[in-house]
Amino acid sequence: MQSKIKTKAMIKESNTEEKIKNAARKLFQQKGYAGTRTRDIAEAAGINLALLNYYFRSKERLFHLIMEGSLKDLFASIQSIMNDPTSSLSEKIDDIVNFYIDLLLTNANIPLFVLSEIQNQPEVMFSQIGLPKQFLSQTILFKQVKEQIKLIGKEGINPLHFLINILSMTIFPFIAKPLIKRVVQINDEDFKLFIEERRFLLPQLIKAMLQLNN
Repeated sequence: MQSKIKTKAMIKESNTEEKIKNAARKLFQQKGYAGTRTRDIAEAAGINLALLNYYFRSKERLFHLIMEGSLKDLFASIQSIMNDPTSSLSEKIDDIVNFYIDLLLTNANIPLFVLSEIQNQPEVMFSQIGLPKQFLSQTILFKQVKEQIKLIGKEGINPLHFLINILSMTIFPFIAKPLIKRVVQINDEDFKLFIEERRFLLPQLIKAMLQLNN
């Protein structure tokens, strides 16, 4: 009987923590650290302020947990794709574009939130997820791009240009979504269709630059 009571209490505690983190994630990504109050998080989670402080002690601690998760979503999670020894360069390009589009269709606020905080304290942010300073240039993907550039006789071109193109061309439309919707006069459903078109077109554009379609 006691074990059942303990199990229920643990489930309730876990659910409460998740409610707080979900509320905090939404508010931090919308308003940033400075613009979010602990009272706002408590209200959004449907709990009182004392309970929030019991679970997480401070806004700073809660913010670092949310930022760590966002950084892992945006950067660390992609490392397994970039360092897969079994996939070709062409397959990696497809996988990266699909990964980011799937991620950002469900959480479009991540890039702007992460980039704005990285501007403020880059070393602190990256130390949280353990990314080495030169992690892109150390990946199998980077080496494959470098080999392909050499193969097509473009040795003078830095492979970083192609990697940044893949990332920026995939992520930027989500950062610029309000502007795109306003300028082109489209709704959310049209924007989603536009992104699905890019899911197909972007890998083709990157591969054309690297002459992988021949």
